[in-house]
Amino acid sequence: MLSTATPMLRLASASPRRRELLTSIGVSVEVAPAHIDESCRDDESPEDLVTRLAREKAEAGHGHGALPTLGADTVVVCDGEIFGKPRDESHARRMLSALSGRAHRVMSAVAVIGPRGTLECRVATQVYMREIAAAEMAAYWATGEPRDKAGGYAVQGRAAVFVERLEGSYSAVVGLPLFETAQLLRAQGIALWDGVEAVS
Repeated sequence: MLSTATPMLRLASASPRRRELLTSIGVSVEVAPAHIDESCRDDESPEDLVTRLAREKAEAGHGHGALPTLGADTVVVCDGEIFGKPRDESHARRMLSALSGRAHRVMSAVAVIGPRGTLECRVATQVYMREIAAAEMAAYWATGEPRDKAGGYAVQGRAAVFVERLEGSYSAVVGLPLFETAQLLRAQGIALWDGVEAVS
């Protein structure tokens, strides 16, 4: 159930997962999706791309009121290639085939615009997947879950059965690194559920 409390933060994302993660740490949000061009620039590294997109989303969502604004982005990287959201079933299966039986990186970046300007962080997590059979990929696509997920899978959903383990932040793979995000929010004067004073 979503919080009906007065919003403390503007979330520049339509992602229900990010909204739920913020609610879980006591932050009520006003959802204001930012629509930006998410294309990778020439010679732009995955690290630079995910950080830039988080910042641009926060900037696009800011300025419509006094609330601090959070933008975030997540990318899946395998062999230096950025895996975005699948265009169709064939694309999703190609990505899952590349991830099958090996490790890949998931990078999430967060930008929060508030009284202290723009504060940012980026988190990388190593995800290890078991071998995924072609029939499993087809069945997974049929669930509808992979369609709007970076890398063509959702670690918090049915694809959990494909993930052997991860090294780093689980919430970052879902879409928002909560430990680091909490630090940014406190620095911008936003109190969390625990009542700890914001960072001075």
